[in-house]
Amino acid sequence: MALLKLVFASLLLLTTSSASPLFHRDGDLVSFPPFVHRGILCDLPIPVVQKLLCPRQGSPSSTPTVNTPIGAAQGAADGSSVVRYSVKYADAQRWQASSVVAKWSLPNGKTDVSALPLACPQDGIDDSAMSEDCLSMILYVPNSIKANSKAPTLVWIHGGSFVSGSATGPGLDGSNLAVATNSIVAVIQYRLGVFGFFAPNGPKNLGVTDTMNALKFLQKVVPSFGGDASQVTLAGQSAGASMIRALLATPSATSLFKAGIIQSDTMDYGFLSTQTQQTMQDFFNSQISCSSSDAACLNGLSTSSLLDAQDNLANAAFGLDNSATQAEPIRPTTDGTLITNTLDSTMPFPAVNKNLLISTVLNEAGFTIYGGFQDGLSPSTYRSFIGGSFETSVAAQLLANVNYAVPAGDDDNSDVRPQLQQMGTDQVWRCPTWTFARSWSQHGGKVYLGQYVVGSSYPGNEAVPFCTESGSVCHQDDIEIVFGTVPNPNAAQSKLIKEVQARYSSFLRTGVPNASGYANWAPATSNNVNALQLGGTGSVPVGACDPSFWGDAIPYDYQLFDI
Repeated sequence: MALLKLVFASLLLLTTSSASPLFHRDGDLVSFPPFVHRGILCDLPIPVVQKLLCPRQGSPSSTPTVNTPIGAAQGAADGSSVVRYSVKYADAQRWQASSVVAKWSLPNGKTDVSALPLACPQDGIDDSAMSEDCLSMILYVPNSIKANSKAPTLVWIHGGSFVSGSATGPGLDGSNLAVATNSIVAVIQYRLGVFGFFAPNGPKNLGVTDTMNALKFLQKVVPSFGGDASQVTLAGQSAGASMIRALLATPSATSLFKAGIIQSDTMDYGFLSTQTQQTMQDFFNSQISCSSSDAACLNGLSTSSLLDAQDNLANAAFGLDNSATQAEPIRPTTDGTLITNTLDSTMPFPAVNKNLLISTVLNEAGFTIYGGFQDGLSPSTYRSFIGGSFETSVAAQLLANVNYAVPAGDDDNSDVRPQLQQMGTDQVWRCPTWTFARSWSQHGGKVYLGQYVVGSSYPGNEAVPFCTESGSVCHQDDIEIVFGTVPNPNAAQSKLIKEVQARYSSFLRTGVPNASGYANWAPATSNNVNALQLGGTGSVPVGACDPSFWGDAIPYDYQLFDI
């Protein structure tokens, strides 16, 4: 069988010149040009950006202090009914396992309690905005939570294709979400890229173990803030959602959280296999001027040189091993030691018991498709593109499917980007998510599926006009809805923010996302996924996500490559 290619992977190669990509990587899509990179927006001296999108900065009006088992925690109270605590949760030397800190301390050696943590090393941001000493988090604690409140904690894991993002990304101020859900919100960082997933000296999933240490840290300290250490729910979007799936496949992480909220996970890709990871590791090692056993040399390499080597790896990965994908080659590995199951059809699915809330957005692939085909897509080009991207028999089935077919009678002046956008959304996000949900429910867990049909255009998505059109909900457009950080929300957005936060509040406490005044949200079953339209009414039409089509007649990438 010919290799199944990611339906829109070739769009990632579009360039304005040989040296200047049209779109760089970020999120789990092609990314925005550097001037709109999410990690740099909050560093711009633009008051409206900082006020509406970013964690609140500046001098606190007071510095509340909480005594924890590891020392006094000083926070920044800014009049929002929330106290914000920035804290370093773990120590780590380059390419070594991290360890939970024994003493409460501010990130990056800061002394100002209102200071925010520096991002982990990544492309697209200034050197002064990042540090390898980046294992930090921000806690948002509502004033309503008292010492014995036993409040739940929501831990947010940011996205960024495992190569970008931070706890200070646009829209990730947890104040409104914490107040609305009366919970502690923790937004965490973890080592990215080759620093977290391609250690030359052996460890494969350092970024995953960093996240586990963040959870261990929280178990130690949340009771001091009025939280219940047994009521921790993980939530994340894009790569952050994939990180939660990795933790669900990690037996040693089971006791660290009780439930998960997974938003826009690229489940089609699967985790890396050990063989693929080793192939990529060998290539990365060849890009640096050190032996894998020479610790002094490895530690002496500059951060910028390692980011350059990481870029070389990302560019070469698909050619080294097609299962790496062009879209997200750096990701967790099913190593058999930490991550022991693929949680898909390539291995026996394990018995499970956690409750999950899983969602996608209406136009996950909208940014990529409409950004790549800016002037439209004719039926003849569409057919050629699908024919060149898939094996002949698979391409024929896709083009014959009513959800992706060119309507009869359409001439070659028609624009069929909607069909390709739906195909990309279904292949990478929606259909594999529904397949996962069926398996999860069949093996003992409970899962609630949803799809956002109302969103808020995330900073950078305006680079593609489609994503700002009425009715479009592109990848990342759910983030500000969840956090309640939409600038000047319209009536539909305000209504959905209120509903989602009420449902999350219920889910944090009961594992069921039903709240008074809102439609019943039924869990998925093997026969009916019951995917709720978030911002709309009723259930999401099944479309091509029928079990007999994607995952059966048309294999997912993880099936094709047996990873």
